[in-house]
Amino acid sequence: MSSSIDLIIKLFESNKPLIIYKTPTGFDIFTNFSEKIKLRYSNLNDFFDKIEREKKKTNQYFDGYIGFFGYEILCNLIGVKIPKQKTNNFSKGIFYKPESIIKIRDRAQIKNLIKNYECLPSVKKTIKKSHYQKKFKVNLTIKQYEKIFDRFSKKIRKGATYQIKICQKYRNKSIIDPIEFFWNLMKVNCSPEAFVIRDKDYSIISCSPETLIEKKNNIIKTKPIAGTMQKKKKSTKLSAKKYFQQNEKESKEHNMIVDMERNDLSRVCKPGTVKISKLKYVEEYKDLYHYITEISGKIDPKKSIKEIIKAMMPGGSVIGCPKISTLNLLNHQERESRNVYTGSFGYIKSNLDMRFNIIIRSILNYKGMCEISAASGVVIGSTAKKEYQENSIKAKSLLGLFNQ
Repeated sequence: MSSSIDLIIKLFESNKPLIIYKTPTGFDIFTNFSEKIKLRYSNLNDFFDKIEREKKKTNQYFDGYIGFFGYEILCNLIGVKIPKQKTNNFSKGIFYKPESIIKIRDRAQIKNLIKNYECLPSVKKTIKKSHYQKKFKVNLTIKQYEKIFDRFSKKIRKGATYQIKICQKYRNKSIIDPIEFFWNLMKVNCSPEAFVIRDKDYSIISCSPETLIEKKNNIIKTKPIAGTMQKKKKSTKLSAKKYFQQNEKESKEHNMIVDMERNDLSRVCKPGTVKISKLKYVEEYKDLYHYITEISGKIDPKKSIKEIIKAMMPGGSVIGCPKISTLNLLNHQERESRNVYTGSFGYIKSNLDMRFNIIIRSILNYKGMCEISAASGVVIGSTAKKEYQENSIKAKSLLGLFNQ
């Protein structure tokens, strides 16, 4: 046990690329990557074909790929164009093939996928050169937000969309220690879809609460989040549920997103199998409560991995409704690339089981800059001031890491 802990500490103190992903009972650490696939428009289909070619009937431990699809490449996949935007040229997506996995539960278990492979043979201790600012610049002031809000509100009244999410970015010049930040984040906001990627030239840290795809054998689930309430001293999960049930705006938003996700699942499931498996429940987080519904279905065996990804991504709960027309409205309004925000992180195993989240509540650290994004939904009945405030509530736990 002590040797496992020593090895994990040694790994964290090194500069070795790794990924940590939250599980229901602990964390999985992936490292010793034998492949690193940088996704582009030109090789995305090759990536999906590779997964299908390498598929196996069983997957005893992992034997698959873990990584992320950026927002831009997901739009491209479903035929939605993005006009020229301001960009830092961050990768459109990266997937890794891990050969070593450390499972942190009550005790650490180290597994290697190569016979006689010495775990972490090249780990070397390095001196951290992290430095970070406490203050952030916000790309939208309340006045700028109100202008966009009013523009989209008119689109809603004209029937061009029913709900739309306005993205807001917080940035500062920082180089952070992603492992330290991740564990600090887990102390205050240990979300079910949290993860960190540490690579040599970038890192992503996320306390995402939303599961977009959970596929095991022929069963697929999605858990859309639509509804946010700020926590107060006397608030409880029960009072939050009453708030969501009695708030017309929150109820409408939730129902629209649930209907859209049911429709998305229906495109890849056997007819008549898509159903609501858990209706309108509340999850509690550090600064807020969320309103969630779980939907499940049985996968049509004729559907490929690519078809499943196309049907479900980008996740509708962070875009708006209906998906395609709303994406077109957003992409023509936004002047800056979303990068990883509202993309998806997760894995695809060799038996084609998969799990993907929606990348929200995240920090992208790249080229000496930290970027945090947040978005709230505009529907009939929304007010600009409240939605602008909701963005800051969603980003609060991440912004707070820079004040420790």
